[in-house]
Amino acid sequence: QLQLAESGGGLVQPGGSLRLSCSAPGSTLDYYDIGWFRQAPGKEREGVSCMSSGGRVLYADSVKGRFTISRDTAKNTVYLQLDNLKPEDTATYYCAADSCRSDLQASDYDTWGQGTQVTVSS
Repeated sequence: QLQLAESGGGLVQPGGSLRLSCSAPGSTLDYYDIGWFRQAPGKEREGVSCMSSGGRVLYADSVKGRFTISRDTAKNTVYLQLDNLKPEDTATYYCAADSCRSDLQASDYDTWGQGTQVTVSS
């Protein structure tokens, strides 16, 4: 009965930062692979990053060096730190469980949060 919820989105200027959170009250996220995806209007859902339950992390080439995925076990939260944001990062961001694979495909994930909006604009 896993349920996911994202938070932390907002409006930022290019070059700015945000930290997105993925939480699951009532469940232990450490048991799950967690992926982050994004979808902009008119575009397909795009894999951004994922972390396996064992701590393996993957990033899409478009965000390497700018985004960082992490877990805080004490807070039962998975984060996606977004740094040096670009206008093309504008999208609704989703966290999902639970198959972190190298191709970062949405079809590998069964449970999704509601999404949080990230807008990068000057």
